[in-house]
Amino acid sequence: MAIEVDVPKDQEEHELISTSLDVEQLDTNLFRSRSLWIPRSARGVFGGQVVSQALVSATNSVDSKYALHSLHCYFLLSASSTVPILYYVERLREGRSYTTRSVKAVQSGQTIFILMCSFQVPEPRQPSHSWPMPLVPKPEDCPSQEEVYAQLAASTQDPVKKARYLGVIQDRKRSPIAIKIVLDTPTPPDRSKIYMFWMKAKNIPKYEPAYQKCILAYVSDLLFISTASKTLGLSYGRGPNTIAMQSSLDHSMYFYNQSFDHGDWMLYVNESPTTGSGRGVVHGRVYDRHGNLCAIASQEGVVRTDHRDVPVESTKGKL
Repeated sequence: MAIEVDVPKDQEEHELISTSLDVEQLDTNLFRSRSLWIPRSARGVFGGQVVSQALVSATNSVDSKYALHSLHCYFLLSASSTVPILYYVERLREGRSYTTRSVKAVQSGQTIFILMCSFQVPEPRQPSHSWPMPLVPKPEDCPSQEEVYAQLAASTQDPVKKARYLGVIQDRKRSPIAIKIVLDTPTPPDRSKIYMFWMKAKNIPKYEPAYQKCILAYVSDLLFISTASKTLGLSYGRGPNTIAMQSSLDHSMYFYNQSFDHGDWMLYVNESPTTGSGRGVVHGRVYDRHGNLCAIASQEGVVRTDHRDVPVESTKGKL
């Protein structure tokens, strides 16, 4: 028997990635979101959607001879899906080789997000190097995220966990992004566990490189900060080893490929070098299926455990 988990319509992820990224231009440097999505169990609008919409806004203000090479942003407040976000673009620099933009995202009069991004006239004749792609099964040989969660749902008797797994399955079927999990990833002896998955945008045409980077900015926030909680061995539930809060604080990306196609599978290699004080850092590398390193991502986020059942030692003096 199929179990349906209802999600409010204004919180559903759109089936077309172009709809999720779409913004309306109101003035030369002013843009407005057309749609917003709140993931299941999230505190606000999906961070990757805010990043990508802000990036689309910034890219629209830049001459096409410049290519995005980096972005840095901070998530300041959770965003509602019921009120449009306004994106204010500021043209900070117009150089011969580099040009820079900042974008301030405002909702209900409050700044909720800030983006800085830089564009460069590509220099393909300069020397280059990159870390090789890990040896992993092809995407065609990896299970989909839906298949993995279906097995988890079938193997648990916990109704809360089962509902969560079934909800993820339902969300992924609607999502414009397909994900295939790389199982049994190797763990280097001197580093924490590496988590990898293949990802691609469903049913998209061959977009121009500038828009491909906006799509990748959206996708780069999927399953990213959870790398830190998984490295700690945390899960959803109640108790000292469960997640009480998980939310992105900032996000950065560096692009080193101008010709990737997110309509084909790309490998996301994620690891968390450190966690502590209720925070965690994650690093990610994105490769195309041919092994070319296309982008590098970094993020810090809140990763808090549930201490409600843990007794706290008194700090009161004995005198």
